[in-house]
Amino acid sequence: MFQGSIVALVTPFKNGAVDYDRLADLVEFHVEKGSDAILPCGTTGESPTLSHEEHRKVVEFVVKRVNHRIPVIAGAGSNSTEEALSLTRHARDVGADAVLSITPYYNKPTQKGMVKHFTCIAEEVDIPMILYNVPGRTGVNLLPQTVAELSKVKNIVAVKEASGNICQICDIISLCDITVLSGDDSLTFPLLAVGGKGVISVAANIIPSEMAELVRSFHDNMERSRELHYKYWRLFKDLFVETNPIPVKTAMEMMGLMDFEIRLPLCEMSEASKQVLRSTLSSCGLI
Repeated sequence: MFQGSIVALVTPFKNGAVDYDRLADLVEFHVEKGSDAILPCGTTGESPTLSHEEHRKVVEFVVKRVNHRIPVIAGAGSNSTEEALSLTRHARDVGADAVLSITPYYNKPTQKGMVKHFTCIAEEVDIPMILYNVPGRTGVNLLPQTVAELSKVKNIVAVKEASGNICQICDIISLCDITVLSGDDSLTFPLLAVGGKGVISVAANIIPSEMAELVRSFHDNMERSRELHYKYWRLFKDLFVETNPIPVKTAMEMMGLMDFEIRLPLCEMSEASKQVLRSTLSSCGLI
């Protein structure tokens, strides 16, 4: 389950509440279009503004709707170890195949603290865990040597690397035997070239088949993989023209996949950014 294109699923809202009818449609869309796995309640799923009850309900709903057709990897991280433990236990108990666990944010733990945090979760809850390193959002960087130490812990099987640093990714791969997944769509092709196995993708929300093909074709038809990388290069960048998931939700509305609704403190895009995104979607033949 830890390879290919794993969609970091958006959470659709309607009148302020989770729109479970649309969520069901999105699950079916990704199963049909060939996403290799589905990840609810990550950053792209607006987990910071979901209540604990909503978070649990969304994970359980997606697990049931997928019904074992593709793996479900539940977002289950927190800056509180106890809260992360609770979310991880719930994901396991409702049948998720794995969890994604972000580095603790805001309280900025040391490398030793992060080893203790992730080890505690992995030893307490018997479910495969993907570490998630995104220092631009959390304020801490999970160093390669720390990943290597954590790779020896049972259940810690992969890392989603969103530092944007290919040298750091190479250090991880050279230091230990752990699956590395891209946390940046724009770095998926380069990451595959240095030994990565896939991507946890924002872009897959709107181009699921293409992201799956980009990864799957890398070893058999590298030219096709490179072609897809450059075809969607501008899209990969412009989906972050404002804070994720504002642009991807806007793109989904432009493409007729769902209505735009997002929770404060995130808000609608500026008109200038919308024009950039609309132009990019048009140039890619998506609208």
